[in-house]
Amino acid sequence: MRTVLAVERVTKVFAEGRHRVEVLRGITMDVAAGEVVALEGPSGSGKTTLLSIAGCILTPTSGEVEVAGTRVRRTDAAALREVRRRSIGFVFQQYNLFPALSALENVEYSLNVRGVGGRAAREEAERVLDRVGLGDRLHFLPEDLSGGQKQRVAIARALAGSPPVVLADEPTANLDTAVGGQVLDLFRELAKGEQKGLLVVTHDPKVRRIADRVVGIRDGVLVGEGGVPSGEAEVEVAA
Repeated sequence: MRTVLAVERVTKVFAEGRHRVEVLRGITMDVAAGEVVALEGPSGSGKTTLLSIAGCILTPTSGEVEVAGTRVRRTDAAALREVRRRSIGFVFQQYNLFPALSALENVEYSLNVRGVGGRAAREEAERVLDRVGLGDRLHFLPEDLSGGQKQRVAIARALAGSPPVVLADEPTANLDTAVGGQVLDLFRELAKGEQKGLLVVTHDPKVRRIADRVVGIRDGVLVGEGGVPSGEAEVEVAA
């Protein structure tokens, strides 16, 4: 399978005066096109820092990151923004929708940021919203949508412009079990159908059901990985 995200020997050290905290210690992992990878671990294990480095928001202290064939370790800030704009979609726990914009306008805005405007942006926004089951909610404001529908708008926004990599941070945390399950099914369907590489940071054990691999992290170190259908992978799972 074609690798769309690779993290190689990555470390991250945060320093304040003489105090240094090594958050990540030699992390190496990858995500292939069409693959769903779940990243599990307790609070403070380094999950969010790793996701931020994979998403070109933070730069590693050492090591390399490659996104869709572009190495970004020593790339300048403007080029990092271009990699994020072109190659990465983000889905967050809190949805992060603009409250004064409709579902359609929220997705159009993300396309505008990616350099797509006018009729092309409108048609692409309509397409991805229909793809996530919201073709009849295009003109609804976020306040008029359920939690699951808001997350679907967020997923549509991440997919707009067809980035090869989608990063999701606790995407089911604010959803009940039934709706969370529907969102997870949608994630897997989209990853397989559109050949996205999907990395999901989660505390939710239900994510294992849709993941091709589960990777555990504890104290900044990967502790194991495995396949999911049997549920027996040797991975430390946060409670």
